[in-house]
Amino acid sequence: MRAGNGDQEQVNEGRYARQEMIFGHERQEALGAATVVVVGAGGLGSPAATYLAAAGIGRLVIADYDTVSLSNLNRQFLHGDADIGTAKVDSAARRLRALNEDVEVVPVEVRISEENVATIVEGADAIVDALDTFAVRDLLNTAAVREGIPLMHGAIAGWYGQAATVIPGVSACLRCIFPSNPPAGVFPAIGATAGVIGSIQAAEVIKYLTGTGTLLTDRLLLWNGADATCDVLPAPREPACPVCGHLHLSEDTSP
Repeated sequence: MRAGNGDQEQVNEGRYARQEMIFGHERQEALGAATVVVVGAGGLGSPAATYLAAAGIGRLVIADYDTVSLSNLNRQFLHGDADIGTAKVDSAARRLRALNEDVEVVPVEVRISEENVATIVEGADAIVDALDTFAVRDLLNTAAVREGIPLMHGAIAGWYGQAATVIPGVSACLRCIFPSNPPAGVFPAIGATAGVIGSIQAAEVIKYLTGTGTLLTDRLLLWNGADATCDVLPAPREPACPVCGHLHLSEDTSP
């Protein structure tokens, strides 16, 4: 679409002009006032954090305990060859700060545990689950529900990926959707799959914070990159869920 001729009002060419055409300046300011915690600086964390930084999230907390290895680099584009052996949170922070100097990036080099998870997510307006193990996701999900913080879930294996959004007290939590954890292991990974799912997670955060669009609540999105197909399945709340079953339900999804 062409902007038009010279007689039209000059198009705003600020950093966020094109997204402000969608939801306006006031909601852009809501992004700038928000804190988002991205747990995992790998395959999912790279696209999710990148698009959140580019969108102007005011404060990004990047939590991870791992160091960069050569096998990460087919999908974890916040890191490069020169970063091998360094902490992922440090190389991620450098790239994100270079992308958008308006964003405060806080690297937290830590392994998530039952003892520290509440501290890590404290003060967050949204949490991005960019983890690769369901055991740790359980801790993150429980903390998100307990603290009332929205959680944007993503996971990948090879050409396949999934995404869902948890709004505590409004929608199903991860334990409702996945009553038992799949076996732990090392899964195949395609960078493009991580890019699709991480981008969806970032979009869910932006939609939530700006009050636009329809969130992936009570639904599970399944991406099949091998066939280029996508299914969205119902994922209703489980009233007897040991994590969120005690919460009083509300229909309000606003931040």
